[in-house]
Amino acid sequence: MEIDRERFRRLFPNLAREMEGADGNSKITITSVRSDIESGEKVAFQNFRGYSPDVIDFLRRCDNERQAGEIIDYLEKRGEISREYASQLRRQLKEKGVRSFGSKKEDGYYLKKGGL
Repeated sequence: MEIDRERFRRLFPNLAREMEGADGNSKITITSVRSDIESGEKVAFQNFRGYSPDVIDFLRRCDNERQAGEIIDYLEKRGEISREYASQLRRQLKEKGVRSFGSKKEDGYYLKKGGL
């Protein structure tokens, strides 16, 4: 389906503004082009190569506040997070709940996000 620019702007003014940017010209930067699917998937997976999950990543795997509290306690005890940061996380957990740290990361999260 083809639609001219003016009609698109009338029908979808906010979307048109977002797509065109501040100066009225559409600009999308392409940083690479891959003609081979396998090489593209390998590069996508490399986004997590060397990635070390932090406390928030662990909290996002929790099902409930009890589990999240245990994670915070454990990382504080090991010295991986400071006492102040642990207190801040506990306060957020108590006031806003475990999902305030982000949506739940299910099994296979990194494989799916990595494109495998």
